[in-house]
Amino acid sequence: MEDMRKRIAMLMDSRQWRDRYFKMVKEALQDPEVQAFLKQHTGELADDAIDRGTAKIYEFVSERNKIARGELPLAPGYKPTLVAANGLIDVAYEPTDAKIAADEEAKQASLVTSVNMPKDIRGASLTNYDPTDERMDALLAANQFVLAVVADPKAFHQGLYLSGPFGVGKTYLLGAIANDLAEKGGIASTLIHVPTFVVEMKNAIGNNTVLPKIDRIKRAQVLILDDIGAESISPWVRDDVLGIILQYRMQEKMPTLFSSNKSMEDLTASLAGTDRGNSEMLKAKRIMERIHFLAKEVQVGGENRRNPLAD
Repeated sequence: MEDMRKRIAMLMDSRQWRDRYFKMVKEALQDPEVQAFLKQHTGELADDAIDRGTAKIYEFVSERNKIARGELPLAPGYKPTLVAANGLIDVAYEPTDAKIAADEEAKQASLVTSVNMPKDIRGASLTNYDPTDERMDALLAANQFVLAVVADPKAFHQGLYLSGPFGVGKTYLLGAIANDLAEKGGIASTLIHVPTFVVEMKNAIGNNTVLPKIDRIKRAQVLILDDIGAESISPWVRDDVLGIILQYRMQEKMPTLFSSNKSMEDLTASLAGTDRGNSEMLKAKRIMERIHFLAKEVQVGGENRRNPLAD
């Protein structure tokens, strides 16, 4: 008797579930979007397409409603759409506007590789760069460089050597150039903080990774060397690291940008080691010859924006 009661209960539950399912399917078939689809594709669908496609129709309405309610759908980031395929009804999933925007943002971000650079350059933009003080010439030069590279990425475009005191926005401007190149032209940039890079290259000697690091950097589509000359550079770094990178980029005519607290003239003396009592001016001039070829000097002035107490 007990088994009979369980069997009856199971049948009733099954019948109730089927009734609910058929009710939901009926509601789905009456959905305005579904009706519009059926009307639009009448000539393409087989006579039994609706009967055979009820599950697909229900899936479409159910997933669409989940998204409208803010619930997690079957395929996050994608929206369902009804399609006619081989006379039958099917559901295809297309990326939502939000996913398309997120993917595009991620793609652009992936084009900008930064090594030990400040986080605030991730959102840097030429549009938001304040041209006040003595920064207008640098901003105009940056815009001209971006427009030229985007217009003809395969041609050689002389980069910029931004010189000026600490905190006037040289690094931010370099980051803005990289971001605008990615956004407007899908062009990849590699930004490197030179003093930190020098330390890493010295450490790379111990694990024999010097040459792979140099090779990767010298081939960057657009290379940006930030804060060159901020600290003393050893003859080895000057000749066997920077020298190799800059020589390759000069030969291959690849866009290269720099920032420095030193003018080109002062950087020459620093590379020669005159501040350390050395005199290797010939070797320093060889490096500077490459820098002069790759970039033109533009001075950036104004107040120190890193110091909130600066007036």
